[in-house]
Amino acid sequence: MKRMHAFSLPEIIIAVIILSTIALLIMPRLSGKTEKSRRAAALMDIENGLASALDDYEADIGRFPTTEQGLHALLEKPSREPVPANWQGPYLKKKRLLDPWGNSYIYKCPGKFNKSAYDLSSYGADGKEGGEGIDRDLNSWE
Repeated sequence: MKRMHAFSLPEIIIAVIILSTIALLIMPRLSGKTEKSRRAAALMDIENGLASALDDYEADIGRFPTTEQGLHALLEKPSREPVPANWQGPYLKKKRLLDPWGNSYIYKCPGKFNKSAYDLSSYGADGKEGGEGIDRDLNSWE
């Protein structure tokens, strides 16, 4: 009869320790790149995706959605006043109104910083207004 070999408990423990050590060395490097990627994706949404959809909306309606109508006006015809007569939407292909951290983009029209149009921002990783470094806000007016 052939005898089967299996791993002993000490061998399994050593393998787990080695794999855990490798993971601890690699994870900080990957998490920094992940955060940079999220910031880049949020900036692309603010500067291109959502901005382009808002420009298309404004071209059809003659004005941007109000703060109360919000970014949802890009997906569904607003029911809040002023209800747009020439709505040709949806203006977004993807229903992505959340930033890469799962928070809603902040939209105000007229804007505090861009009074003739809108302010669009994301509070970033911490989800709070303000912040520094990697936690600083991403804004359409900067």
